[in-house]
Amino acid sequence: MQLDVFQVLSDPTRRRIVEALRYGEQQVSDVVEKAGVHQSGVSRHLRILSESGFVSMRPDGQRRLYALKPEPFQDLDGWLTPYRQLWEARIDRFGTALEKKQQQQTRRVEGKRQRK
Repeated sequence: MQLDVFQVLSDPTRRRIVEALRYGEQQVSDVVEKAGVHQSGVSRHLRILSESGFVSMRPDGQRRLYALKPEPFQDLDGWLTPYRQLWEARIDRFGTALEKKQQQQTRRVEGKRQRK
């Protein structure tokens, strides 16, 4: 089964599982607790995440430890890079407008102090 990265991450349960795995390797019971999903659902979504390359599994005795793989996230970052300019430009404009507004407020406060 070959799924598009956006299809894989479009499911809110899978996004919660990815979030649970963000800080390192976890066993299924830990993911169940952190994601707030029943064990059968977590197992099913972990299988999808694994088949799509987002998650690796490492056996450790009776336990199975799951971890995020960096490659799909690097692919996402590469895809988003050209679009990053859109929001960075907006953030820059917002920062400039905010700075201008703060300067205007400072001048008003100083003007009121001088009139007193």
